[in-house]
Amino acid sequence: MKKITLGLIACALFGCGELQQSVAQGSLGLGQLDISNGLKEALDKGIEKQVSKLTATDGFYKNEAVKILLPDELQKVDQKLRQMGLSSLADEGIKVLNRAAEDAVKEATPIFVDAVKQMSFTDAKNILMGNESSATTYLQNTTSSSLYSKFNPVIKNSFSKVGADKVWSKIISKYNSLPFVKKVNPDLTDYTTNKAMEGVFKMIAIEEKEIRTNLGSRSSNLLKNVFALQDKK
Repeated sequence: MKKITLGLIACALFGCGELQQSVAQGSLGLGQLDISNGLKEALDKGIEKQVSKLTATDGFYKNEAVKILLPDELQKVDQKLRQMGLSSLADEGIKVLNRAAEDAVKEATPIFVDAVKQMSFTDAKNILMGNESSATTYLQNTTSSSLYSKFNPVIKNSFSKVGADKVWSKIISKYNSLPFVKKVNPDLTDYTTNKAMEGVFKMIAIEEKEIRTNLGSRSSNLLKNVFALQDKK
């Protein structure tokens, strides 16, 4: 029973809509252990692989899908710095925000693993009947609070480690010293935390869609056999 439930939960995360009926009918060509192992492999692809990409140097900074740009209130700061010939300082300000996000995302994988363990059968059934991003939405709903709690202090510490606090202190001080400007004092830790979380979910959604629709993304025979069930729905 545990193996069947695990298989359904993992499959729910990547949309094997026919598996539920097949298990009930006892008509699967694959053994239950094979299915569970194959779906756990899919989970590794969908979560750990994409999270690992983001933790690498430039995982955020050179990925246009998730690169963290400045909040609206700092766009004017960026423009003013560039007008003053300080483009390199403006660029460095953006880079250090992304470096902090790359550092924080290392905390994500254990939280996602725990969310999968805590998923109920009702949750799994709802995801099975959901749309192509239903797994990502489930993870978003169940992990966002924990991710924020983990990411925020890491980003705060990372700002010091990568020099973001000094860079942005210099940027803000320089801007606020200019005549006739409205002074700014943004909470960049909170902003970067939320953008890091947004980036994680965006990449998981990309992988979820990929494994649902692209046969080439099924990199082992086990994955091919298990996800062939989905293709029949």
